[in-house]
Amino acid sequence: MDFLPIFVATKDRKIVVVGHGQMADAKCRGVLKTAANVMVFADTPSVEAQGWAAQGLIDLRSGLPSAQDFEEATLFYAAHADDSINDALADMARSAGAIVNVLDRTDACDFITPAIVDRDPVVVAIGTEGSAPVLARQIKADVEAMLPAELGRFARLANAFRSKVRALPEGLPRRNFWKAFFKPERIQAAGSDEVIKASLEALLSQHLEAEPEAGSVAFVGAGPGDPELLTLKARRHIHEAEVIIYDRLVGKGVLELARREAKFIDVGKKGFGAQVTQDKINEYLVREALAGWKVVRLKGGDPSVFGRLDEELAALAEAGIDSTVVPGITSAAAGAASLKQSLTRRDRNSSITFMTAHDAKGYAEHDWRQLVRSGQALAIYMGRKSATFLQGRLLMAGADTDLVITCVENISRPEERRFTSTLSEFAQRLDDDNWNGPLIIFVGIGNERVANTVKTPALQEVSHGTY
Repeated sequence: MDFLPIFVATKDRKIVVVGHGQMADAKCRGVLKTAANVMVFADTPSVEAQGWAAQGLIDLRSGLPSAQDFEEATLFYAAHADDSINDALADMARSAGAIVNVLDRTDACDFITPAIVDRDPVVVAIGTEGSAPVLARQIKADVEAMLPAELGRFARLANAFRSKVRALPEGLPRRNFWKAFFKPERIQAAGSDEVIKASLEALLSQHLEAEPEAGSVAFVGAGPGDPELLTLKARRHIHEAEVIIYDRLVGKGVLELARREAKFIDVGKKGFGAQVTQDKINEYLVREALAGWKVVRLKGGDPSVFGRLDEELAALAEAGIDSTVVPGITSAAAGAASLKQSLTRRDRNSSITFMTAHDAKGYAEHDWRQLVRSGQALAIYMGRKSATFLQGRLLMAGADTDLVITCVENISRPEERRFTSTLSEFAQRLDDDNWNGPLIIFVGIGNERVANTVKTPALQEVSHGTY
């Protein structure tokens, strides 16, 4: 992000606007929703601006502001038709300590004004960093339709009730109370203020009498990286988590779905490199759950595929801690989807083996002759460091040098890339092109007609949803 979304205190603060016309009036309408002191400079003010001045809502003046007019100003909107005047006034305003917005010139702005959905005190701000105002308005319209008109009144009454809710323990008990209060059906059935207050009192009594929830652990499959590939249950657990223990294969976009207040513990492992021991991970899980927290153990792909799930479940069971497992899309499935290939195909392979290239002792040994038999394909996880070893073992077991090998790195992410090669050449290709991201190696799967080709998609931001 180039602009950090924040809310600026404007009550009794001076805001200066220079310019006239539709855009200057639009800026005024936004700031007039606050309790700011608004000073507007316009030689030919609109009828609407004149009306605001007549009501005492703005201090309307002609000409241009002087340095004195910017004293103690918090914000300055420059909407003059002449860019040189806007630039000069912007410098003057900054010298006085104000932050500046220049109409239709994001590069000259200290801040930008988002599209706003107003359910005061609930306010939703939507911005596109000036790149697509029409898109921001489209999203605003959709959000407007989602939020009940009564939401603001509910929020105001809830704010007045916060001191009583402090009787509940901090953290999950209080969040559960507010989640129950703000259920859509409760808001939609809102009555008078007295009815809502009585509802708050009754709900609080229920939560005060409830037994405190014990800590628990949810093992959540984070998929290959794209947040859109998460299940709805996975999203819910991530959003509700108080502690998130995650590995290095979890995509950044997935972590961003968590609450900012959550505690994050990075236990990333990397083959043949520094890592957090399994015993230490088990210790973290038990410690945080026994402290009463709702813990999510985020694992890349599916928790049950090369994720040492059984060891962590056993540690929790021994400590008497409740747990649940939420499956995710494993990398082999996501990689095949990216390649537009089936994991099994009639007349090619009737079975596929998921295998890892190394284990706790180093390179992993397998029954290589069995693995290269006809009608078999392989999906090899964590094979980057072991590529040369894999190549040698497969060749020694009798695999054809022209056997199709497809490597996919950073599956489902903007930086995904892949190539199709042969058993005799793929290991060198990995070294030559510096393939160091999360990687899966398919043996016997790929487009045989495009062997020795590489595809690197142009990097772009992943688009989530319809916007």
